Amino acid sequence: MKIKKFLLLFIFLLAGSLICFGKVQASTDTSLQQVKQKGTLVVGTSADYPPYEFTVKKNGQTKYVGLDIEIAKQFAKKLGVKLEIKNMNFDSLLVALETRKVDMVISGMNPTPERKKSVDFSKIYYRGKQYMLINKKDAARFKNIHSFKGQTIGAQTGSLQYQLVQQQMKDNQVKGLAKLNDLVIALQSGKVNAVAMEEATAKAFAENNTSLKVIDPHFNVKSSQTGSAIAFHKGSSSLVAAANQTIDQIKQKNLINQKYIPLAGKYMSNNSKKNTMWNYWTYFAKGIEYTLLITAISVCIGFVLGTLFSLMRLSKIKILHLLAVWYIEFVRGTPLMVQVMFVYFGIGAVIQSMPALIAGIIAVSLNSAAYVAEIIRSGIQSIPIGQTEAARSLGMSQHEAYRYVIIPQALKNIWPALGNEFITLIKESSIVSIIGVGDLMYEMQLVQSATYKGVLPIFIAMVIYFIMTFSLSNVLGYFERKMKHA
Repeated sequence: MKIKKFLLLFIFLLAGSLICFGKVQASTDTSLQQVKQKGTLVVGTSADYPPYEFTVKKNGQTKYVGLDIEIAKQFAKKLGVKLEIKNMNFDSLLVALETRKVDMVISGMNPTPERKKSVDFSKIYYRGKQYMLINKKDAARFKNIHSFKGQTIGAQTGSLQYQLVQQQMKDNQVKGLAKLNDLVIALQSGKVNAVAMEEATAKAFAENNTSLKVIDPHFNVKSSQTGSAIAFHKGSSSLVAAANQTIDQIKQKNLINQKYIPLAGKYMSNNSKKNTMWNYWTYFAKGIEYTLLITAISVCIGFVLGTLFSLMRLSKIKILHLLAVWYIEFVRGTPLMVQVMFVYFGIGAVIQSMPALIAGIIAVSLNSAAYVAEIIRSGIQSIPIGQTEAARSLGMSQHEAYRYVIIPQALKNIWPALGNEFITLIKESSIVSIIGVGDLMYEMQLVQSATYKGVLPIFIAMVIYFIMTFSLSNVLGYFERKMKHA
């Protein structure tokens, strides 16, 4: 009897503790307060998803528009703060949210059970069917998901559509890409036979491209899987509650159907009329500016660090040698894309104020340093040992021998390889576009999204990259000839 009483008392105390703990957690949620204090609501999105979010050109500047952007504006207005948009790949959005690079994500995102495990969602603000985009010439062949047997279906990675194709079209091969623009290009070039996407988005692409057609493949979609919601960092209950109030007000006034979607359609129509590449030259100019800026800074930092690590690797001090070897092998053994994401999302989670541009420069510089270190080391080791001995016999210290005798000769030998690394940096800097840095690749994707043209912006970007690399190659060649003459 005493044991039963003890157990009942224990259960009562435990339940009370859990209730109190829950109340304490709820009361310690400061997500709404933090946003109001900093005066800015940072919103993550993937602006290639009309009419939800896409870009237009206004007064020579990039403007983010769409029904999701209008909802974000309304929410920021209700909170009395400024709205800041961060555009990045769709499959990077939740990572940005979890590492607190953004306060919320609004990007036509479905609140699936898997996503709910890592983030909190608002109420559903819009529901749409799941459609497919096909080439108009294939309209007679493809009617529903069963008629696609053995075909390749494209879908945005990390999306509900990707899961639906995997689960309900098992006789098909699914091709996942991060950007819908790339999927539409793949469709038009015959790389995929259809692209699964949300109804409103599919219709937007079809209305702006006469060679495409929309069909309803009759996916079997559960009600819990449909609809778009706003994602927040786990535990942001106060911010979620504030967002739900805004969504309720929007629904009561029917703003999405009466105002936001018609406004998005107007922007899309204007884009179609002004979708010549010449109207977007400022995009490419801005991309060139950022690409050259990232390259120039990374070249300087990479060369300095590369020289340091090459000397450390050649050092007889064991700890310096091991540190240099470990760094060089680790950096060369991991992809630059992973390094960029780690610096921005990993280190950036600790240093919240780190801009994407700075993170990109750091990652590219550190990556370049590892390759430059090996180039310089090979150049130093190519100099006969007699040069060092002769310098030392003249009374030079080891430091002076390296500075005045070895390094100048080594630099002459490695100049072609070093120049090749600098040229490669111009092209490799395009990786930083995945974290939203406005380099040439990033701006090219904005042009694709704004004009509904896939191949032409790629061709223009390719020509621009060639002009930049060819020009740098000629400059490096000039100095190489001067060195040979000397």
